Amino acid sequence: MKLAGKTALVTGGTDGIGLEIARQLKGKGVSVVVVGRDPGRLAAARGEGFEATEADLSDAAGCARIVEELAGVPLDLLINNAGMGGPTDLLGDFDLAMTDRAIFLNVNAPMHLIAGLLPGLRARPEAAIVNVTSGLAIAPRAGAPVYCATKAALRSFTQALRAQLADSRVHVIEALPPVVDTRMTASNPRKKMPAADCAAAIVAGIEADTPEIYIGAVKVLRAVSEVAPALGRRIMLRY
Repeated sequence: MKLAGKTALVTGGTDGIGLEIARQLKGKGVSVVVVGRDPGRLAAARGEGFEATEADLSDAAGCARIVEELAGVPLDLLINNAGMGGPTDLLGDFDLAMTDRAIFLNVNAPMHLIAGLLPGLRARPEAAIVNVTSGLAIAPRAGAPVYCATKAALRSFTQALRAQLADSRVHVIEALPPVVDTRMTASNPRKKMPAADCAAAIVAGIEADTPEIYIGAVKVLRAVSEVAPALGRRIMLRY
């Protein structure tokens, strides 16, 4: 995809990977609309020249608001990046309210936005939907059960959507990052990829129309899982 002159919507676009994607797209001549919840980060995004809109995508009303605001906008790129971790301890504190919120934000919100914005995307000469999942969509980690489940669900949905849109002008792309240095991973002691590097891989994949963008260590996980899926699961469950 040639990016110059395109218009993109980036959810979770005021922080972390999403903000870096927005910055790099802007640098390539893309008009970027970012979605976030924090007023301070939204103001900072506007200060960088982005159109920024406030919405909580963990419920249907927030998704509907974005679809309504984008009505009539010639959108070329929908990047579903917003996400949250969810409960980690299923035995000690299985917070069902947080679970429901994580499932909606990580899985339902991309579906709601795709359903609402797809007619406009299909009308464009060339368009793309980018769903940001995770290497954990390939094999789960015991310490992130809800997050892994949601990313695996979004991966499956993305593959099916790609097949259904195969004869259209809409490219369906899945980006699978490794552990990236963001606020969500602040307590993770493992080595993390800089958010700017992750975003660069995603933007390059969009330009190349790459259906699945495996980033950093996820390339190794993919290779192991294709040869020995059980081994890949054992490794990641202990990760």
